[in-house]
Amino acid sequence: MMRSLFSGVAGLKTHQTRMDVIGNNIANVNTTAYKSQSMVFNDLLYQTTQSASGANAATGRGGINPRQIGLGAKTGAISTAITTQGSAQSTNNPWDIMIEGDSFFIVSDGSSNFFTRDGSFTVDAAGNLVMASTGFTVMGWQVDPETGDIRSDVVSALRVMTPDTMTAEPESTTLAYMSGILDKTDTEINSTKGSVRTMTFFDAQGYKYTALFSVHGIGSDDVFRVQLDDIQDESGMSLVEKYGLSNINQIANFGQDGTLSTTSKYGMAEGVTYDSANNQFLIEQAMSTILEGYSQNAMVVAAGTDVTVKSINGTAVSGTSVDVKAGQAVVVEGKVKLSRAQLESEPYNLIYNDNDGKYYTKDANGNVVAIDGADDNARNTAWKNALSALEGLNTVASVNVTMGEDGEIEISFEASFNATQDSSYNVQNQNFNTTIKNAEANYPQILEQVYNMKDGDGKTYGIEFIGPDGSAQITMTETVRGNNLVFDHDTGKFLYVGSQGNDTAFMTFNSSASTLTGETIDLTQFSDIEIDFSSVTNWGNGGKNTLQMMNGSKTNSALGAGRKVGDLIGIEVGQDGKITASYDNGLTKLLGQIAVAEFANASGLAKAGNNLYTATQNSGEFDGVGVDITANGGSMTSGVLEMSNVDLSSEFTTMITTQRGFQANSRIITVSDTLLEELVNLKR
Repeated sequence: MMRSLFSGVAGLKTHQTRMDVIGNNIANVNTTAYKSQSMVFNDLLYQTTQSASGANAATGRGGINPRQIGLGAKTGAISTAITTQGSAQSTNNPWDIMIEGDSFFIVSDGSSNFFTRDGSFTVDAAGNLVMASTGFTVMGWQVDPETGDIRSDVVSALRVMTPDTMTAEPESTTLAYMSGILDKTDTEINSTKGSVRTMTFFDAQGYKYTALFSVHGIGSDDVFRVQLDDIQDESGMSLVEKYGLSNINQIANFGQDGTLSTTSKYGMAEGVTYDSANNQFLIEQAMSTILEGYSQNAMVVAAGTDVTVKSINGTAVSGTSVDVKAGQAVVVEGKVKLSRAQLESEPYNLIYNDNDGKYYTKDANGNVVAIDGADDNARNTAWKNALSALEGLNTVASVNVTMGEDGEIEISFEASFNATQDSSYNVQNQNFNTTIKNAEANYPQILEQVYNMKDGDGKTYGIEFIGPDGSAQITMTETVRGNNLVFDHDTGKFLYVGSQGNDTAFMTFNSSASTLTGETIDLTQFSDIEIDFSSVTNWGNGGKNTLQMMNGSKTNSALGAGRKVGDLIGIEVGQDGKITASYDNGLTKLLGQIAVAEFANASGLAKAGNNLYTATQNSGEFDGVGVDITANGGSMTSGVLEMSNVDLSSEFTTMITTQRGFQANSRIITVSDTLLEELVNLKR
């Protein structure tokens, strides 16, 4: 047989193989991260018909070349363009990741590691990061629980969503600062309450609180006082009230105890005159001030001004003025009209019957009985008993009831009260007049009744002197706890807080507090807070303060600010493959890092299907640890996939040459066949 026949067959087989490679490339033109292949040809064996010979000097004959006849072509190599980067395809899926560089993702089927450039990942029901197509787990490095950093160790499956990663732990506040302008002419600064500023902070359990501070002027242009007034929980309730304590200092301290005294001039209260000739005060007071329980009696309140004094200590009132002593019984009389609606509501709660036109109430046994009698006296007695039994009406002495239309009644009543102090009743204007001699022994009474001041809430008052017009110089002394805030007189810039050299002051929490009932409140969930005041200035600002207090460091708002419990709001993959979780409390947490594999000869990897590769002897072995992708200049991009690197124009061109080669080899066979046919025909 002719050798050309076998050469043609070898050529056909080789070109068919090349066409198979081209077909596979075109089929995977849209396969994620697919790497195209190419094939090269080698010539096949040669049959030597005459060996080469060298020149012979003796005979003078020259050398000849060897005579060899080739037997066709074979597949030389099928190479994969594994290091050629495919184009990027944006997907906006955060779990789609593209490698830029020559590295490979490491994935595992549970027993063996594979390598891939396909970064189309997802998170399964167990929280594992897996390949979306095969479910193989993505391998990487875990976080060291002690340091919080990545621990480069033997790769393991990355589990990015666990019960522990769904929330972020809370943290107590340890740093805060005050900033803004303190204008010494601000009216709030110079008021008793001061300029109140609030600061939010968190305890170690993530509960949020509000600390109320106040800034006070203390009579100096350059020195002010900052004090802690209260701490409230998230509902706005004071912790002092919530825990049943006596003051805020049982919970936290801000500065040292001290006293502050201010002296001011005060005028007399309304209804007070001063008799300078007799050095005494004349105080005009209403019945509600002198008569104990007067304002709590619903009957006299309903009567309003239509009430007069009938008798004092059993003696009928007559003339223009009657003296009354403290403790004496004062009987008043009045008249009031009450509608059906009033009588059927608080505090009366009576029941009106339209059929018989009578009111009903409940007796001591809870039975409903009519307020009525056989005659007027009996009916009035019934009304008196009914009204006297009601709360707020138990001082009713007698009543005279007249029934009107639609349930309206008119009651003429008498009620008895005890006087609280000595005074005289003015029959004309129905007020009580009290005289207080201006004497030091009477100062407590004068402070309260003349100047409306009473010791309490840590404040005490003392009269310095009383002028001829009745006005007084009064000193208020109060116990304060706080820190002095001191400014430079020339520039208005901050100098120190508390003591010289200090930019900060501490809000220091007690470990426990004892309630008024003797119970112990554990306060160890709070951390001491260091507050920086160095950004406050004492400048004129139109009488307005711009002071504000914030938690955290003034140079880094997140540092020491504290936080609540955080809920997971997002997970992202960085360019270095580190997986970071974000929480709604501002915290970020490192969950792990995707490791990559690099090979000395990546083209030596064997394809295993499903976009996977396995290591071979010619690719180099995987050490089980992997590398950081950024170590050799590579990176990862989230939300992007690597496309196939197949070049269709090149593939179609190669397809044309392959087709022509196949056609040419087929012609070898047909021509050789023709020659053989001619040879056979010689016998004919």
